[in-house]
Amino acid sequence: MALSKDVGAALERRGWRLATAESCTGGWIAQCVTEVAGSSGWFDRGFVTYSNDAKSELLGVDPALIETQGAVSEAVVRAMAAGALRGSQADVAVAVSGIAGPSGGTPDKPVGTVWLAWQRTGQAARTRRECFSGDRHAVRRQAVILALRGVLELCEEPDASLTVRQGATSNEQGLNS
Repeated sequence: MALSKDVGAALERRGWRLATAESCTGGWIAQCVTEVAGSSGWFDRGFVTYSNDAKSELLGVDPALIETQGAVSEAVVRAMAAGALRGSQADVAVAVSGIAGPSGGTPDKPVGTVWLAWQRTGQAARTRRECFSGDRHAVRRQAVILALRGVLELCEEPDASLTVRQGATSNEQGLNS
């Protein structure tokens, strides 16, 4: 929960709100941040878009993009992050799509492959591909931690402009297992 508290404090300092777009993590990122008292001041909403249809219907991800690139791809997580920003009042979005296992992997995208994207309103998304090891729980947990760390890094950039939203309120071991 310490990491989630740090994310909340960083978002609150900026006057920003967060939205999540989650596939393989199934809402775990949103669950972690809402464990923090006062998170309603900096967490706007979460989209759990496990199916490809949900990615298209809720986040506006083009089905053709999913068909050509695959749901676990840089292009799709970029589109998920952009869709989360469009569909929310958030200033920052994080998106995650991956293959947690134990099946579903391919030679190009083995089990443990996770794509993440972080985006601020008005800026291009940043992406990262990881291939985590471990069982399904371990892969998902590592994705949640990396997602939150990425939000924290985005908030702590020296060039990140400070904006105050009208009405904004002033340990990795803490993740629920």
